[in-house]
Amino acid sequence: MSETAASTPEGDIYDVAVVGAGAVGLAAALALAREGLRTALVGRHAPVADGRTVALLDGSVRLLRALGAWEALEPQAAALAEMHLIDDTGSLFRPPPARFVAREIGLDAFGWNVESARLVETLRARARAVPGLTLIEHDAAGRTLQEDRAVLALEGGGSVAARLVVAADGGGSPLREAAGLTAQRWTYPQKALTTILAHTRDHREISTEFHTREGPFTLVPLPGGRRSSLVWVSAEARAERLIALDDAALAAAIERQAQSMLGAMRIDGPRGLVPMRGLSVPRPVGPRLALVGEAAHVFPPIGAQGLNLGLRDAAALRDAVAGARDPGAESVLSGFARGRALDARLRTTAVDTLNRSLLTAFLPGDLARGIGLLALSTIAPLRRLVMREGVTPRLGTPTLMRG
Repeated sequence: MSETAASTPEGDIYDVAVVGAGAVGLAAALALAREGLRTALVGRHAPVADGRTVALLDGSVRLLRALGAWEALEPQAAALAEMHLIDDTGSLFRPPPARFVAREIGLDAFGWNVESARLVETLRARARAVPGLTLIEHDAAGRTLQEDRAVLALEGGGSVAARLVVAADGGGSPLREAAGLTAQRWTYPQKALTTILAHTRDHREISTEFHTREGPFTLVPLPGGRRSSLVWVSAEARAERLIALDDAALAAAIERQAQSMLGAMRIDGPRGLVPMRGLSVPRPVGPRLALVGEAAHVFPPIGAQGLNLGLRDAAALRDAVAGARDPGAESVLSGFARGRALDARLRTTAVDTLNRSLLTAFLPGDLARGIGLLALSTIAPLRRLVMREGVTPRLGTPTLMRG
């Protein structure tokens, strides 16, 4: 590893330059450098403490293990051995709680929950130790194309040239916008409150999701047995009222919403308020440019899909460019785009359908959702199929995520 605050020497060309120093950008840079590709990671390191966590599903953990990051992260992660879904909508058709157990599909856990800032810090530490990966602590200020390369201008001066630029620069991706890639956007009349909780009862490695009329209310285990992360999706006005409460009042409101299942609550970490929005890019590539993570797709924080999909982007890009003479060639990027399209579309549709079904007090919709949960509870082969697909899609699973 090398670290620089200046531009690369004239005529010096990286195989790949990854723009964006979040979890997906770091994972992409590590995966590409692992294959012997001379890689630069461009972007300032600025993790945000907002109480957000990520449930890393089994395939994502396999990727982190292959990248050499999981050993340091594992002690800070909590296993998700069971998932419970509880209908709390007040619907006339209210199915019994659905219970999903990882052991039923041969896993110790569906995944592991970890604080987002800790994930980024761990990946960053790993990136500092990897040969062939250069960290450039400047934001990109623009991109120009030449015949066989792209050139990134850097804030404050200087430039970086690479055969391929990977945009991991977030939902507002300047690189995507400058390239003119079409993005479909939508919003929801909700916001998600995130924080860390301490509670008096043990979570027993069970993640619990209440489906309410304003959106999912989800408690996810953290290490120690009596700490959990919260994602509380509610109407915008209610979310604004909740975030304004003092710690004691907010903890009491959370305990009521959780039906006291984990006992008395205490706020034990920072808070955040996340807008509920979506974004999808039908074709996440351009000339010498590939989009990954939120530059390619944005999800509301429901169902642990967003970051896990971004990590699959990173692993799939590694598969696409490994061994290629020119990683930015159109044929290489077209293969990557085809492979990511179905996965992103299926996850987007699933999350959007669930969220919208909760917001509409429409009896046929309630009936359909209730029948679906009842079927998952009672039909074992269907339940196992859904669990396996939710953890790691079998179609087109990237190499580093396979069992």
